[in-house]
Amino acid sequence: MMTRWGVSGLLVLTLTVCCATGLTPRECAAWEQWNVPVAGNAYPAGEPANGEGLQRDGTLSWSQRDRVFSIYFHVDRAAKLDLSLVGKVASGESVLQVEVASEQWEVTLDNQDSDTIPLGTVEIAEPGYVRVDLRGVRAEAERFAVIERLVVESNEPGLTVTRVASNEGSMFYWGRRGPSVHLSYRVADRDPIEYAYNELTIPEGSDPIGSYFMANGFGEGYFGIQVNSPRERRVLFSIWSPFQTDNPRDIPEHQRIVVLAKGPDVRVGEFGNEGSGGQSFLVYPWKAGRTYRFLTRVRPDGEGNTVYTSWFGDKANNEWRLIASFRRPETDKHLTGFHSFLENFNPDFGNRQRLVNYSQVWVRDVQGDWHECTQARFSVDATGGNRHRLDFAGGADGASFWLRNCGFFEDMVEAGARFDRRGSGEPPAIDLESLPLE
Repeated sequence: MMTRWGVSGLLVLTLTVCCATGLTPRECAAWEQWNVPVAGNAYPAGEPANGEGLQRDGTLSWSQRDRVFSIYFHVDRAAKLDLSLVGKVASGESVLQVEVASEQWEVTLDNQDSDTIPLGTVEIAEPGYVRVDLRGVRAEAERFAVIERLVVESNEPGLTVTRVASNEGSMFYWGRRGPSVHLSYRVADRDPIEYAYNELTIPEGSDPIGSYFMANGFGEGYFGIQVNSPRERRVLFSIWSPFQTDNPRDIPEHQRIVVLAKGPDVRVGEFGNEGSGGQSFLVYPWKAGRTYRFLTRVRPDGEGNTVYTSWFGDKANNEWRLIASFRRPETDKHLTGFHSFLENFNPDFGNRQRLVNYSQVWVRDVQGDWHECTQARFSVDATGGNRHRLDFAGGADGASFWLRNCGFFEDMVEAGARFDRRGSGEPPAIDLESLPLE
């Protein structure tokens, strides 16, 4: 005979089994726990301030009452979550206000050794990123608290909680920077390519500090614009040395990048820490909402070297400015691997969304024929590929490709996706012979 159990019957059975096995009802209910270290998942809600926020030991600590810090993690389905903080106070007693979704709690800390501080239960209605905001209410010590991590617990079957879980591979740094995203353009497989051309537009409000919007990437370098501070923006063009090192001082003289020319006000030097080579940049007040154009020429010099030259301009002003011309030794090739990318290089701003559009993407072969690039393949770096962060996307919208990253948004696009944009059929109108060379 089949017996139907009600909810109360199941509860009695659960309690009976737990008592028999020595487990608590919580353990019997298959609760899981996830640690969310602040070192890889927390950001100031406003502008970063010296000494406020993440400390060198990976903890979160602050003294200003008006400061808010946000901890982020992602759930792949609706779920009921129990939340706790792990932390301590230096002395006395502190009160923190914690807000998440529709819940708000005030919790008191008076422990001077690290301990778990229960917050409460919150129901998350749909998949997505969850933001937990911390604010100091009052403190007897100089600082409100020293927070190590957020603890998430749930008995939702199959729940996946995504976050930067550990510092393996320096992932606290890379995870807070956020995922870098790329577009690899399909180029006509005919004659060698000598020129690459791209037009780039950044929507207003999508250009936070730390952004690098790279337009013309190729096998040996990259060319784009970046936001370095609230007061400084740059046009950046760099070429890697054929000698593999992160320290430019280690490059032998015969393998160094040689500067052949540079435009007015352009600074040239060396770079390291991501390979090494020659770098040039122009401090230039480019603005979101305007369209800028980028042209790069790659040609062998006939003596076993290759010359790389890039020009930049505001399309509306019909201007071209030389950024620089470099000679790369031990290289004999034309342009290969044409691509664009979007990255954040400042970990304090990995919670800010970025968006960029690429249109009029063209290449010109050695015969002088222009070919329009209307197809691209999307990819993401290890931060996204290994699912430390899920806020990355790319696509095509009408005549433009686009890239988007950071900001803890939804609608992730899987790496490997392919996009088609609508071509214009009208190649760039450029008088190549009259381009500035100094």
